[in-house]
Amino acid sequence: MKSWLDLNFFLGIPATRWCYALAATAIGYLMLGLLLRIAVARLDAWSKRTSTWVDDAFVEVLRGTRHVLLFAAAVLLGTQLLMLTPVWSNRIDRLWFLVVGLQLALWLNRGVGLWTHHRVRRTLAHNPVLTTMTAWVLRALLWSVLLLAMLANMGVNITAFVASLGVGGVAVALAVQNILSDLFASLAIGLDKPFEIGDFVTFGEVAGTVEYIGLKTTRIRSISGQEIICGNTGLLKNVINNYKRMTERRIVFTFGLTYEATPEQLRRVPERVKQVVEAAGSTRFDRAHFKGFGASDLTFEVVYYVTDPGYNLYMDIQQKINLGVMEFTHELGLGFAFPSRTIYIAQAPGEKEAEQPACAH
Repeated sequence: MKSWLDLNFFLGIPATRWCYALAATAIGYLMLGLLLRIAVARLDAWSKRTSTWVDDAFVEVLRGTRHVLLFAAAVLLGTQLLMLTPVWSNRIDRLWFLVVGLQLALWLNRGVGLWTHHRVRRTLAHNPVLTTMTAWVLRALLWSVLLLAMLANMGVNITAFVASLGVGGVAVALAVQNILSDLFASLAIGLDKPFEIGDFVTFGEVAGTVEYIGLKTTRIRSISGQEIICGNTGLLKNVINNYKRMTERRIVFTFGLTYEATPEQLRRVPERVKQVVEAAGSTRFDRAHFKGFGASDLTFEVVYYVTDPGYNLYMDIQQKINLGVMEFTHELGLGFAFPSRTIYIAQAPGEKEAEQPACAH
């Protein structure tokens, strides 16, 4: 059998060497797979005894090893027994670079994905745009370097190739300038953080809670329930009110009393307002003043602070204050003014001189 194999050739190589190469390929693939499983099992057991996520990520990266590339590496190992010509040996060396470089790139790409997932999960309540943009840039840089290295290894003049890519890149940038504008706007959101996921914001006629910040758009859940999708560039052109970052809420309100009130009654109003505001709870009284003489009322202006920014709490407090103001005005014998107008009718010549006032409400 061995004599027959030695006497038969395929592509100028004895069949015996082909058999050796096939056996080496099979053994190499099995050995590489076994070594990979042993390494993953040992590292997994070790990572379970630690509290960091880096070793867990390293295990997951190794688990992402492509068996197709392991088989390709085993085939390249087997070809070492074929005693190929220098030309083919040079080509095999280039294939080694391709297989090893591609597997390294896949490992790094998986590592970037795990890092992104860890960052987003750990900072779920914050803005994930910067993490997403960083991952996108790292992946683009990784695959660009791999592509250029592969082309250089194959003898391609990458200097001219990069120059042509630069010209093409300018054309592409002009074609997708709106998309790029949104991408840079998302980067600005990630760096400056005018708002984050979970913040309640208002701008223009939009009011709602930020649910998602993407590379091109931001999604906001409005008060009425629908989802509003805004381009990042257009969003940053607006003045954004971020209510999530309020530490306290300043409230200004007014009320008007009738002109039948006496000065003695009006002097007692600011103090009674102060008592009502302080009794409402979670408030800090600022001032209450007899502001001026309105067209149909004596106007009082009140300023106070709610020490908690919650809107529902503010409405509860304002309701207590409104009821308290109504109670003490009733106790003081005062009345709330409402819009009214007094009309004086002039008498014709020769009639009684006294003018009779008429009040119309």
